[in-house]
Amino acid sequence: MAVALVTGAGGGLGTAVSRRLAAEGHRVALNDRPGLDLSALAGELDGLAVPADVADPDAVAAMVAEVEQRTGGHIGILVAGATRLTTAPFGEHDLDDWWRVIDVDLGGTFACAQAVMPGMVERGGGRMVLVASEGGLIGRPGATACSAAKAGIATLAKSLGRELAPLGIAVNAIAPSVIDTPRLAAQAEAAGVPPAEFRAAQTARVPLGRIAAPDEIAAAVAFLADERMPTLVGQILHANGGTTRARA
Repeated sequence: MAVALVTGAGGGLGTAVSRRLAAEGHRVALNDRPGLDLSALAGELDGLAVPADVADPDAVAAMVAEVEQRTGGHIGILVAGATRLTTAPFGEHDLDDWWRVIDVDLGGTFACAQAVMPGMVERGGGRMVLVASEGGLIGRPGATACSAAKAGIATLAKSLGRELAPLGIAVNAIAPSVIDTPRLAAQAEAAGVPPAEFRAAQTARVPLGRIAAPDEIAAAVAFLADERMPTLVGQILHANGGTTRARA
């Protein structure tokens, strides 16, 4: 089993992923932004809380060093899921906020991948699962920053998949659609739509007929993180109930 670092662990999906990896026997390091208390989850999973702003490369490097020091080993699994999502009409989106989304989502993923890579090489390999999104593949009106960042993450997974495979590091991404987390209500509020109406509209466009549960997406992440799947490299897993299909 490996030491697993999960960023964005305080969110609905990040918490589900952390629980899934812990259940599979991994030692989980839980990251989220400073000020968010992850101590209860860390206690539940016998893991460790390592808050840090992933948009700050120095903070990320210090976080990775802390995980290695406290666990006595290198990180073997990275799940890069830290996400900042703000919505606004394109012509009204504050530029500083737009770039903050890019810095957290895409820049944070880059910083975390770069920071854990040397340890993965030293341990003889590792797995990186980058959390993209359906919006990053097909676009999402009113969420241009997050969509652009997630598109970058998808391409980053393909590029790193090819570059790091010779080092024994498999990099893949997952691109979920709407997930049944507390963020769903926040999205409804941002859209100015009653939660029940928003949920019904989202459900109607899913061929499977329902919105994904966090545990279902966490299972897909755990599949990509499994070192018994060595030939999965540079892939984008479309875990969305059929709303989009895989493309080159």
